[in-house]
Amino acid sequence: MCNLYSITTNQAAIAALFRVVNRYVGNLAPMPGVFPDYPAPVVRNTDTGRELSMMRWGMPSPPRTGGPPVTNIRNTSSPHWRGWLKSENRCLVPANSFAEYAPEPNPETKKKDVVWFALEGSPAVRLRWHLDDVQR
Repeated sequence: MCNLYSITTNQAAIAALFRVVNRYVGNLAPMPGVFPDYPAPVVRNTDTGRELSMMRWGMPSPPRTGGPPVTNIRNTSSPHWRGWLKSENRCLVPANSFAEYAPEPNPETKKKDVVWFALEGSPAVRLRWHLDDVQR
């Protein structure tokens, strides 16, 4: 998963696309750059229906490592992640585009360029994610 995405679609379009019942995001301004640990809108299931709410991006680091929020969980068999992988901890992340670094450095700058990906003509795409209620 990328470590940078954007969401510029308005709240009403997100609610319609994901059939959201409740909205708790206030005035949702366009977010052209969402990085780990930034608050951003998510869609999740609740007892009263789908809800649009703001959450910080990332999962807590394993206690032995500490550090910033984790955005890529590669070892799903780790005891630390098992509880977070249950269906009640899942959500959808509305996004218009996401970015990855180019595989090779730019010959002129000697740095890897950021390459953006988007579906042409789509109001938003859905990224699957896991919730961490502690980080609301």
